[in-house]
Amino acid sequence: MPFVQIKGEILSFEEEGHGRKKRLIAHFTDGHGLVDLIWFQATTFKWIKKNYPAGKLFIVFGRPSVFNGRINIAHPDIDPADSLQLGTMGMQPYYNTTEKMKKGGLNSRSIERFTRTLLEKLGSLTTLPETLPDDVLHQLALVPLGQSLHDLHYPDSAEALRRATYRQKFEELFFIQLGILRFTRQRQQEVVGHVFAHVGDHFNAFYHNHLPFQLTGAQKRVIREMRHDMGSGRQMNRLLQGDVGSGKTLVALMTMLIALDNGYQACLMAPTEILAEQHYDTFRSLLRDMPVRVELLTGAVKGKRRRDPILEGTRTGEVNILIGTHAVLEDTVEFHRLGLVVIDEQHRFGVAQRARLWRKNSIPPHILVMTATPIPRTLAMTLYGDLDVSVIDELPPGRKPIETRHFWQERTESLYRGIRSEINKGRQVYIVYPLIQESEKMDLQDLENGYEEFCRAFPDLRISKVHGKMRSAEKDAEMERFVNGETQILVATTVIEVGVNVPNASVMVIMNAERFGLAQLHQLRGRVGRGADQSYCILVTKYNLSQETRQRIDIMCETTDGFEIAEADLRFRGPGDLEGTQQSGMAFDLHIANIARDGQLVQLARDTANHILDEDPQQQRPEYARMWARLRELHQDDFDWSHIS
Repeated sequence: MPFVQIKGEILSFEEEGHGRKKRLIAHFTDGHGLVDLIWFQATTFKWIKKNYPAGKLFIVFGRPSVFNGRINIAHPDIDPADSLQLGTMGMQPYYNTTEKMKKGGLNSRSIERFTRTLLEKLGSLTTLPETLPDDVLHQLALVPLGQSLHDLHYPDSAEALRRATYRQKFEELFFIQLGILRFTRQRQQEVVGHVFAHVGDHFNAFYHNHLPFQLTGAQKRVIREMRHDMGSGRQMNRLLQGDVGSGKTLVALMTMLIALDNGYQACLMAPTEILAEQHYDTFRSLLRDMPVRVELLTGAVKGKRRRDPILEGTRTGEVNILIGTHAVLEDTVEFHRLGLVVIDEQHRFGVAQRARLWRKNSIPPHILVMTATPIPRTLAMTLYGDLDVSVIDELPPGRKPIETRHFWQERTESLYRGIRSEINKGRQVYIVYPLIQESEKMDLQDLENGYEEFCRAFPDLRISKVHGKMRSAEKDAEMERFVNGETQILVATTVIEVGVNVPNASVMVIMNAERFGLAQLHQLRGRVGRGADQSYCILVTKYNLSQETRQRIDIMCETTDGFEIAEADLRFRGPGDLEGTQQSGMAFDLHIANIARDGQLVQLARDTANHILDEDPQQQRPEYARMWARLRELHQDDFDWSHIS
């Protein structure tokens, strides 16, 4: 529900509840109806009654909700009606504040007074120098900068506010896109890449003799895009997106074989030891008897084995493909000729970490970053706008879409019957419980109770248990038992979200599914459906759900399309912390634009920025001088990560 502003008076006060649940209620009327104003901090009750006496006119601002059939506003902003100078629209500006700010005397009204004073000191805002070029202002019919700043705070009409907001959103997104695209073009011009001129014996032998299944059209298209990049003479800098199980790893391996065919080494960096080991086993299995030496380097590989066969082999070029964790970034790891770096689940690595790989070569290697977390297009343009994007949007042949169903916690009998049915077919089952930092103790108790409950329900079966609080060796041993089929059920927390591949597991049961975000639910669901058998994802929730949670559960049951789910997740949760210099390589923060709602504006800003860079690639045309000056001003404190990826 939106915020409302009401002019009226308090009729009376009353206190309800006891202890921590005690609350103060003021019955407020505008002469037509009643609304309850509610406060929960008992220490403030006396002050509120003294400062907001009954019978005096006040203007109340807040977000209304309904409880027990009555409209109420919790912790509203209240000002004496005669103290406010309302704008032409009869409204006052509202500024978001926290409870801590309010306790310190900094509420919306205080900020409004500062803003009004500042605007008065500035005088006529029409004299503010423009930041956008005249032709952009004219073509897009944008209001001038000064007018937009005034109308954001004190608009004369709803239309004036809309136009001012549009102008400010466009400017914010435009300068982000201009910065990203300028860096990208600069990198493309300045950074030379290894030229992989041909496809040879390694690639062809693998393609004709070792492919586990026919490549999908999407996989072939992506490999062609990468071949073009790596043969162009410029450094490849590409993001590969694809759902869990779409075949990204196979594409990465075939791209590495092109590097080998041209006399170079390749490296794959994964965020966890489990995932690195899984890639190592997969590569060894796929390559079989091919003359390709693959080595694994993690923190667990120590001593003579680390020094002689791995580090020495990498330095001399005898190791063709090195797979590892952060360990590959260490100074002791030297490559003979590193031509390609593949980074899996790239959001787990900071840009500064990735930069260390560049220093291992005089000519920087080609970069392929992969993610199984689908990124909505508008977010990809903003967070990863400096990367070319490839998408694998087909599942390999023989894979069946995972069927997702919603169960209530009360219906355990039917849940157990379904689990028993799949296990009788020789399948395995994941049972996942949330483990959320704020309530870790309670969550672990839930998992322990759940484990005991499943042991009682299935006394004839072997059950593993895994959570992040276990010792690594113990956790790995339990995981290994499930991977090898020694246990039929794995009760776990989200530690299995990334890095476990068990084709025989056909059921994913997610307990308390209401406590997970869409993206995490989708990642967990991707742990099953890796074989040819029909797989199921069961979302178990309590009965009493909010409307938004019901929508999230419904979306999961209706679609398995990761990009559709990512778009919905962006709408529900927002883009999160976009500042992330260490992640995206671009330092920025959105103050007014919203990636989830302003997708078309992101595209318009990007198209406009591209047009200007075409018109003024050397940044010398006088009509764009103030725009370039503004961009430099915005980025003066940035470290330029643009040459890294």
